[in-house]
Amino acid sequence: MRAPVHRPWIDRLVLGVALLAAWEATSRLLGAYWISSPMLVVSRLGAMVANGDLWFHGRFTLGEALGGFLLGAVPGCALAMALRRHPWAREAVLAVAGIGYAIPKTAMVPLFILWLGVGPGAKVALVATAIFFIVFYSTLDGVRAVDVRLLGTVRVLGASEWQLLRHVVWPAVVPYLFGGLRVAVPYAIAGAIVGEIISSNRGIGYLVQYGASDFDTTLVFVALVTVMAIVLGLGAVLSMLNRHWLRWQAPQAQAARAVGV
Repeated sequence: MRAPVHRPWIDRLVLGVALLAAWEATSRLLGAYWISSPMLVVSRLGAMVANGDLWFHGRFTLGEALGGFLLGAVPGCALAMALRRHPWAREAVLAVAGIGYAIPKTAMVPLFILWLGVGPGAKVALVATAIFFIVFYSTLDGVRAVDVRLLGTVRVLGASEWQLLRHVVWPAVVPYLFGGLRVAVPYAIAGAIVGEIISSNRGIGYLVQYGASDFDTTLVFVALVTVMAIVLGLGAVLSMLNRHWLRWQAPQAQAARAVGV
């Protein structure tokens, strides 16, 4: 007798329908003034897509988030890789990084506005500051996880430092790096939105602030749904890139990494 086939998409569909039903019920119970209904949100979302408002504001937020993402992720990864062969420097950098990581990033917004003005630069700097530490620590975990015995064996076989980095260190670091990048995506979008809420006249954060000040909960929910769609979309892109980079691994090894084994 054939075992029943489990289809995860069915579970997700059922969960999605249940959440929408709960959302609609809550809206009816408390009133659309407090929690907008799904139908109102979909209607407003369609109207804003049709007239271009959503794209106008969304592209500013997406540009700030992606700009800060790159400016934070690239140096974070590069620094962690550079510290691989210098334990003493790594400990010194970790001490300083711990202080920087402990500072609430939103507390730095006034400084960024003072230094860079109220334009996109302050939002990009806020995002980059948050992303740097996430990617730095995740990449450093990957560097530490490299098999020292394997490195020694490859060195004995005459591999150069570049060959070690390319064929041993980098493949071991990539899963940790992409894990950090996936974690960083929501922080990048959130950082841009927080900056826009504090000081901006455009962007999804501005829509949230404007909707809240005008008691327009439907607009606020439209902004939240848009943010969710952006985060899910970027997460899907990173997952595809991750599978491309790790296509050489056996499926069992990829599954083990996914569950942390």
